[in-house]
Amino acid sequence: MLIVGGAPEFRSRLRESLRKYVALVDSAESAGKAGQLMARCRFGYLIVNAELPDMGAQAWLEELQRNDVAARVLLVAERGKGAGLSQAMNGQLSGVLERPLDLPEVIDALQNARLPQAQAATSSRASDGAALSGQRELIGESAQMREVMDLIRRIAPLPGTVLIEGETGTGKELVARWLHALSTRRGAFVAVNCGAIAPELLESELFGHTKGAFTSAHQVREGLFVAARGGTLYLDEISEMPFSLQVKLLRVLEEGALRPVGSDQEVPVNVRVLASTQHDLPLLVRERNFREDLYFRLNVAQVNLPPLRDRLDDIPVLARHFMATLAENLGVETLLLEPRAIGRMQQYHWPGNVRELKNFIERSLMLGSLALEGLTMRAPPEDGPPQVAEYPLDWTLEEVKQHHMARVLKALDGNKSAAARQLGVSRKTLERRIRVTGEEDGA
Repeated sequence: MLIVGGAPEFRSRLRESLRKYVALVDSAESAGKAGQLMARCRFGYLIVNAELPDMGAQAWLEELQRNDVAARVLLVAERGKGAGLSQAMNGQLSGVLERPLDLPEVIDALQNARLPQAQAATSSRASDGAALSGQRELIGESAQMREVMDLIRRIAPLPGTVLIEGETGTGKELVARWLHALSTRRGAFVAVNCGAIAPELLESELFGHTKGAFTSAHQVREGLFVAARGGTLYLDEISEMPFSLQVKLLRVLEEGALRPVGSDQEVPVNVRVLASTQHDLPLLVRERNFREDLYFRLNVAQVNLPPLRDRLDDIPVLARHFMATLAENLGVETLLLEPRAIGRMQQYHWPGNVRELKNFIERSLMLGSLALEGLTMRAPPEDGPPQVAEYPLDWTLEEVKQHHMARVLKALDGNKSAAARQLGVSRKTLERRIRVTGEEDGA
């Protein structure tokens, strides 16, 4: 859970009150600070104050919706203003809490919260209470996908670690959520993006820290392993984990206990670990950029998600599914998917995979016609890599990098997180390089 906005005393008091009911409770003073935390960890619940210091709550929630962030949202408002705000934010809220807050009312609201109407139809990141909705998004009738689904059902009830591999946009987190939902574990599903957290902070984020362990450690923090006790910890982009921290993760997996930063006491943990990557881990092992012993410890079971270009037979069913759910969410009529249009879609390479197909259908619904003219990239030869545009020979390597980053970002409809994952860089690096390019262009 993430508490956003409000006075420091309010956030501190509410955070302490909810710790016994929620696996992990964090807080942020503003929307900007909340965004930084949400890049590091997926929060299933948001308690948002109606007035934020840097932007309006409604504008911020709309921004989260555009970025496909799914969470149950409870808005905190002054008494007598809740109904009006709820109506103004139609479809964005799971409920409204009015000051002064009463803890039993807060707990009751959390237990009864459902995904906001605006998110429910399109969410591909169902939170804990509705984790099985991930199953509905993992769609496919091809032999490859039937094999993947059978494997998930077979290994989900087992306790071993699982390594999920696949290109960006293939649905790795959906697989992780489905594995958790079909398991016998009753604890929380906690997801963390290893590439979105500064290396010097990742150990504290995972294992927790004691008060005074370092300069900014003003209070005890349990960490995400403890937050996921009895449940599942999903380590997204495990290849981004610093080499020095990999040995500590290996010890936790082997011993079932961790040592918070600044502590000399071990804490036992009962957590199932799932990890994912879009990179070639065996290659990273050979290059000595990833520990071989950790790779084998994570790779007890492996789920490989095929790219969309390798299961073109699934495009019709995926397109119809996204067409129906997105049209309902947008409040528009569905578009006719004629055989000619399906054929054109099956000729496209889909570098962004299922996520790009979903964005294509959404864009088409908004425009009122299938945006087939945007599917211009030819499929790569079967025996060779995708064809890319050549660059002028007088360009510097830095210019080539910046231009390529801009192209990938545009191909993924401006989704910076997806572009950063595909490029193999952090979102912060991508934003910095794109900003530099924009300034040079006079943007």
